[in-house]
Amino acid sequence: AARRAAMVLVVVMGVSGSGKTTVGSRLAEKLGWKFYDADDYHPLKNKKKMEAGIPLNDEDRIPWLCTLHDILRREDTSRQDTILACSALKKMYRRVLISGASAIESNQPEQPGENPALKILFVHLDGSMDIIAGRLEKRTGHFMPLELLKSQFDTLEPPSAPENFITVSLEKSLPEIVLEIESAILQG
Repeated sequence: AARRAAMVLVVVMGVSGSGKTTVGSRLAEKLGWKFYDADDYHPLKNKKKMEAGIPLNDEDRIPWLCTLHDILRREDTSRQDTILACSALKKMYRRVLISGASAIESNQPEQPGENPALKILFVHLDGSMDIIAGRLEKRTGHFMPLELLKSQFDTLEPPSAPENFITVSLEKSLPEIVLEIESAILQG
């Protein structure tokens, strides 16, 4: 495969059940990149809340997103191509992944010498509630109950310009989805 000049950070995003972990881990395996699943970094209180069928709010999510930003920043600094599976449902959440806590604290422009924002490609796995509900019904041993799916769709702000993103349809097969993302990465 052609080697790109710049290293790449990819966030595979979408509602619960859209296949972020499956797609992200398969893509990382194929490309030989590092893979992280954001769910592994939820504090216990977030997991307990979701298991109880209570949707997470911004207060629950922001510290978790800041942790994920720190992981991406570390990988970026060590020039490690990385894929993160993370719901990243709102534009503000994606800004936190890019810029860390400063995305919340400031509407001011970045000060010179501050950490520049990370360059991340967001891959939105997009499908109807019916497709995703069907997948969630088949899934076992996960803390996200089907009842929370509607709250995920209600929260979702699909990426839009000027965000750096591609949207991939879940109507495609897993190999087709992985190939489409790989092509987008290689084209820069």
